[in-house]
Amino acid sequence: MQVPNSVPYPIDHIARGGAPDAPALVTKAQTLNFATLEADVGALAAVLRELVPTAGARVATWLPKTVEACLMPLAAPRAGLVHVPINPVLKRAQVAHILSDSAASIVLSSNARLATLQPGDLPEGCTVWHEEEARRARSGPVRLPPSVADPESLAAILYTSGSTGRPKGVMLSHANLWLGAVSVAHYLALRPDDRTLAVLPLGFDYGQNQLFSTWKAGGAVYPFDFLMPKDLWRAIERSGITTLAAVPPLWLQLIEVDMPPATGVRRITNSGGALTPIMIERLRTRFPNADVFPMYGLTEAFRSTYLPPTLVTTHPSSMGRAIPFAEVMAVASDGSEATVGQPGELVHAGPLVAHGYWRDSERTAVRFKPAPAWSKSGGIAVWSGDTVMCDVDGLFYFVGRDDEMIKSSGHRISPLEIEEAALSSGIVAEAVAHAIPDLALGQAIRLVVRGSGDSEALGAHLKRELPSHMQAKIIQWCEEMPRNANGKLDRSSIRSEGL
Repeated sequence: MQVPNSVPYPIDHIARGGAPDAPALVTKAQTLNFATLEADVGALAAVLRELVPTAGARVATWLPKTVEACLMPLAAPRAGLVHVPINPVLKRAQVAHILSDSAASIVLSSNARLATLQPGDLPEGCTVWHEEEARRARSGPVRLPPSVADPESLAAILYTSGSTGRPKGVMLSHANLWLGAVSVAHYLALRPDDRTLAVLPLGFDYGQNQLFSTWKAGGAVYPFDFLMPKDLWRAIERSGITTLAAVPPLWLQLIEVDMPPATGVRRITNSGGALTPIMIERLRTRFPNADVFPMYGLTEAFRSTYLPPTLVTTHPSSMGRAIPFAEVMAVASDGSEATVGQPGELVHAGPLVAHGYWRDSERTAVRFKPAPAWSKSGGIAVWSGDTVMCDVDGLFYFVGRDDEMIKSSGHRISPLEIEEAALSSGIVAEAVAHAIPDLALGQAIRLVVRGSGDSEALGAHLKRELPSHMQAKIIQWCEEMPRNANGKLDRSSIRSEGL
């Protein structure tokens, strides 16, 4: 396969990836071809520049997968602004944090979502842009041409949970996004006649790349929000979908639905958790003509590895090898390159590495550090905190996670966010959240608390404060929490002893 072009361009140029009359974005109500996509991005960008004239200002989008939500990742950078997509399932407190932390100048959302915000949730100087206004802006008379932005300039901030606090913003340049699109389009062998059903949230790098990689290949994106798995199966059949990306819990839902096999799907991709051999076998039954692409990614470097479909049967537990433009290494504890079969920390170097965490130099210094001296790429690398090992064929295998992040349903979840929500109830005095194995979710959440013992009241409070994927599967009460010699909560004991 030919090596992809490594020259980055401003991300808004991706709107010109297909033939002008070819479909680019297809919804139930309308179809935008690439000529219309380019025009609408330019019109939105023109209005955004009027609304927010300061270059580099942040503009947030808090919407489901509407047409406007799909265009904003290109329109904002074209206007010289930085796009901040917010996952629509997040609750008020989390949205308020992202708007405040990013110092957003404007937030595009619906009346219903905006009505959930409380006084003080919008940061000073942040104005509201209603989705109806953005919809009208697409037909405006002025259209900005493709930008001439420096590919290394900031284009987006994607918020991801951290193990020690609220969501942190990962800074992504035009080059990060462009080369991520080129890389995925290349190793998936996407084509102009491909149709991608975009079911993942656009606030995730995995979800946003559904747009960029498909458009880079000249294909069509079908954004889709669904309630029932059968709805998704019907959409696949109705729209002639060829490409589908999902996380393990969604795959489990799909393979359990009694529907005919989706014979037109050419490829399915997975990230956010490993596929078991049984799941892979069942997926091949439901998608008999599809190549299966297991993948591993970090928001801080987009994606690190993929397993070629030809190796899935013989190496089902492997993470695969580095994607194009990524240098992936297993670094031993002494800083040397880990030998075959030796555990080491996964370190990712190269042009896909993000520019650090927004306004957080302390956490940036922990995760973004110089690559090992023996690295081919050099520069700043992402030190993942994940332990991996490499086999004689150069394939990586996941060993364990060094930090306390919970990975459930494809979401990276901060234990501290859950603990803070529990403590804010006034019902508990102490709280520790941690992961427990779960066949459906990959990991579920167990919340250990000391307090009044009112599980019903605590559960109701957590449902108000946290989205569904952050709800505890088990709430366990105890009279005393284990402590270490320094008087701090002994989290290791709580996890290992089931307290």
